[in-house]
Amino acid sequence: MFGSLLVANRGEIACRIMRTAQRMGIRCIAVFSEADAGALHVQLADEAHPIGPAAARDSYLRIDRILAVAKAAGAEAIHPGYGFLSENADFAEACEEAGLIFVGPPTAAIRAMGSKAESKALMVAAGVPVVPGYHGEDQSEERLAIEAAGIGFPVLIKASAGGGGKGMRPVHSAADFLDELAGARREAKAAFGDDRVLLERYLQRPRHVEVQVFADRHGRAIHLHTRDCSVQRRHQKVLEEAPAPDLSPGLRARLHEAAVAAARAVGYVNAGTVEFIVEGEDAFFMEMNTRLQVEHPVTEMVTGLDLVEWQLRVAAGEPLPFDEPPEADGHAVEVRLYAEDPAAGFRPSVGVLRRFVGPGRAPGVRMDTGVRSDDAITPHYDPMIAKIMAHGPDRETALRRLSAALADTQLGGLTTNLAFLRRLVAHPAMVAADLDTGFIARHEAALIPPPVETPPAALAAFAAVYLERLRLRDEGAGPWDRRRGFRLFGASEEVLSLRDAVRVRQLLVRRRRGAMEVVVDDGPPIAVQADLSADLRASVDGTWHRVPFTLDDGVVSLTFEGVDHTLELLDPYAPRGGEAAAEGRLSAPIPGRVVQMLVAVGDRVARGQVVAILEAMKTELRIAAPADGIVAHLGCAAGDSIEEGTEIVTLAPPDGDAALP
Repeated sequence: MFGSLLVANRGEIACRIMRTAQRMGIRCIAVFSEADAGALHVQLADEAHPIGPAAARDSYLRIDRILAVAKAAGAEAIHPGYGFLSENADFAEACEEAGLIFVGPPTAAIRAMGSKAESKALMVAAGVPVVPGYHGEDQSEERLAIEAAGIGFPVLIKASAGGGGKGMRPVHSAADFLDELAGARREAKAAFGDDRVLLERYLQRPRHVEVQVFADRHGRAIHLHTRDCSVQRRHQKVLEEAPAPDLSPGLRARLHEAAVAAARAVGYVNAGTVEFIVEGEDAFFMEMNTRLQVEHPVTEMVTGLDLVEWQLRVAAGEPLPFDEPPEADGHAVEVRLYAEDPAAGFRPSVGVLRRFVGPGRAPGVRMDTGVRSDDAITPHYDPMIAKIMAHGPDRETALRRLSAALADTQLGGLTTNLAFLRRLVAHPAMVAADLDTGFIARHEAALIPPPVETPPAALAAFAAVYLERLRLRDEGAGPWDRRRGFRLFGASEEVLSLRDAVRVRQLLVRRRRGAMEVVVDDGPPIAVQADLSADLRASVDGTWHRVPFTLDDGVVSLTFEGVDHTLELLDPYAPRGGEAAAEGRLSAPIPGRVVQMLVAVGDRVARGQVVAILEAMKTELRIAAPADGIVAHLGCAAGDSIEEGTEIVTLAPPDGDAALP
């Protein structure tokens, strides 16, 4: 076994690898960008080295800088994790040329499976079934349009050189094909530096089922059972479970056999995943991920294996300890906790995670994360906060434990998908294992309900703990230094104004001789009492509740009775009219790069028309006109890198009353 390891990654996977390696007595070396100087993976490492600016292309994707650190630090091996350079054959080859052990498959296997077109040809030769489609070299628009018509709509456009949902577009009619092809090529070029695509038949209700495979250098190649990864948004996984539920014994056996055959066909070594599209009893090869997967913990939970440990052992030349896979023990489910807004099309969020409390140490529950409270979620990398998993003797128990773990989790400071995940895990169709890749779209009304008003009890509880905290802060200060004011006789009154997800809420808070009551929106008085001695707690009409919250730049992230609320604490003295002044101004919702401007000054646009396309946090965002209008001004151009709030397009009313600048 080697004695030192450089982890060429960041976030939760870097932390995960280092914890396992250090337990095995291996010295761990971290690399970090300027944005990650204070990151958790840097603190966990035995030593850490900077490799460049925040942008991944200038740091985590710089092969030369990573190898220079490996040489300077005396690393014997490099683990690429997943994402970044993990499936980059040039990186694997460069490691080998530098005399370093690459913890992953041989370069030839990465190259063979790195091209979806080439991998499908190899699978056909190996007798593995593939989805009907076009994988040819002729990439002209004309040829692709002809092939799409021949396959029959709907068809799926997929980037040939990558995965993770990038460059993947379903097309339902010939009229939309060229526009969707252009978008898929842009995404593929940005994500993988290669805009080639392939076409496949778009199955109507497919499941995404994958098989974990593992092979050593001594001729052993085995499967480690299935995972179902059907629940996805933007073709990216949200929930994964092992083993995949509701597969017939015959289909499960065929998947296992096909996955091992695929691995043997390319001389595979180390951990990998063979992904299939399953519809009914039919299964088609989709792709092979030549790396560890994000969802590997659910396989670990049902097999009892540490896959990272065996990655390191196999990379060091050790044989796998068995010829047959261990039996699957029970069931495991994982969800990905993201900084994103499900109500806005799962748009990524950026900001500071002011409060992050994970689930407790309940039986069968595990969390992998690379962030802590007060860490920043930046626009430079994937916005995943954590993976939360639960294992049980059966699927029902695993889902119940996961639901409880999510209920215990607290987040504040930015928008996340936590409430969405709580609804997802408890949804009747999820409990019934009625799964396919259209799950979220089909159940969107229940999973992403319209915003509702914050209950008066929650507002009253917040007022109690918030104002009590301010009162304690002022204790000991002179009367002229206190921020809350004082009076000699009678009840004191204070007004709080907050905007919830629906409207502005007015709170009148009265104090008399230590007692406090809150009137919300002219409703009945609510008796409240605050207790700040341990955790934030409030009594509302005699019932005590935990009331954790954060307040950051006027935004309140509040949890009450297990439900998260985001409120804006309004300043009653702030000048009015700002919203009216900004009317018609479309600005960047998060930092990103302008991919394309689709309008010019003077153009007439209709409500819903896309006026610009941004790329941010691995996602294409389409900026659409909120109403009919005339383009009055452009605030940026294609290729510009812009910050949150930057003007993109300003629209004037369509009646011509407003003069163009």
